Amino acid sequence: MGVCGLSLGSMFAGQSHAATPTKIASKPPGFGKAKRCILLFMWGGPSHLDTWDLKPGAPVEVRGEFKPISTSVPDIQISEHFPRLAKHADKYAIIRSMTHDDPAHLSSVHALMTGRLAPRPKSDAEPPSRRDWPQIGTFLGRLKPTESALPSSVTLPWIVSHPAAPGGIAPGQHGGMLGAAHDPFVIDGDPNAAGFQVGGLALPGDLTRERLDARRGLLKMIDGQQAKLQPSDSDAFSKHQQRAIDLLAARDTRGAFDLSRESPQTRERYGRNIHGQSVLMARRLAEAGVPLVCVNWHNDGQNFWDTHGNNFARHKNDLMPPSDMAFSELLEDLSQRGMLDETLVVWVGEFGRRPHITAGNAGREHWPWCYSAVVAGGGVRGGQVFGRSDPQGLHPAGDPVSPGDLCATMYHALGISPEMMVNDREGRPVRLTEGDAVTGLFAS
Repeated sequence: MGVCGLSLGSMFAGQSHAATPTKIASKPPGFGKAKRCILLFMWGGPSHLDTWDLKPGAPVEVRGEFKPISTSVPDIQISEHFPRLAKHADKYAIIRSMTHDDPAHLSSVHALMTGRLAPRPKSDAEPPSRRDWPQIGTFLGRLKPTESALPSSVTLPWIVSHPAAPGGIAPGQHGGMLGAAHDPFVIDGDPNAAGFQVGGLALPGDLTRERLDARRGLLKMIDGQQAKLQPSDSDAFSKHQQRAIDLLAARDTRGAFDLSRESPQTRERYGRNIHGQSVLMARRLAEAGVPLVCVNWHNDGQNFWDTHGNNFARHKNDLMPPSDMAFSELLEDLSQRGMLDETLVVWVGEFGRRPHITAGNAGREHWPWCYSAVVAGGGVRGGQVFGRSDPQGLHPAGDPVSPGDLCATMYHALGISPEMMVNDREGRPVRLTEGDAVTGLFAS
């Protein structure tokens, strides 16, 4: 890659050593219905009682300020500050029984993104390491490799981290034990900013397409000489080099990252803000064939959805409106393009918020024991509520779903059995996830 002046080759290294997905004799509901997945990760932990699971009959110190509104589906109500999403309730399923016991931001992200507990659970002090289990998108690239030059996993608009957490960056967001070659391709920045460009996709100023083709020919000749010395390794590495070069050389492929190809009207419908334009970018990448796109809630300088104080003003003014706009438009857009049936969309945080409001600052503390997630498309039966919480939203009252179960459901929809046995760092066979697919979400 030094000959070509490029730096993307390592992103593809190692994918030729792919495991073989488990064959399933009889397909359970939803298996393999999705070709791609968009994960909308609401970093910080949204309050389930103020978004998807309001408790109007609970005491005021629990129910808070927001009121429920009706949706397009009888008997399903959500927050008044999700008016657009209320019109699309027939397209998604609300899980009101998400649960785990890890109140730490960082380690709970690992469980959600990988389907397995972090090496150090219940910790905000452990940064990412190569001991981590691989993020779902990176495993997709290994288990179901494609010939496309596009990466198997893209993360935007940043890798989530928390300034108050000693560990800083949350684990579970990269290739983990698979190595750096499997890390997701990260789009870092604000897609709504004037002149925004995705780093690493533009040719250097002095490198024309003609010169790139010439260097490709020289590289091919060098690879041919190396193949005589190390035929297997050389052949594998040259394929990864070729994919990296193709990504830079192909205008159509690079175009998947170009939001200027969208109409001004479409960009306005998603919301002219960092979250809205990131979700629009995710739709473009999914349409181009990227198997997993993770849209993290951006670094807003205000602790994200982590509303220890001023919970209601933050949800009402800063957090819910852009989420409402972007998520609802994504559902409508995918539906109109005929992509929703083959695209799994997941909206979730690492945990919820404590039902009892903190006196004095109108905040809600961390609460992993009960919270909500939303799934749509990819064979999911819309217009349903799966599971339920108790009258105050403290604990699930039926059909509990863990982060491992949710991750297993994503693998299941994408055609990979979450029960598949893979080797860990020590070479021991273990299950791909520690959860089970929630097949009750899918249409039979």
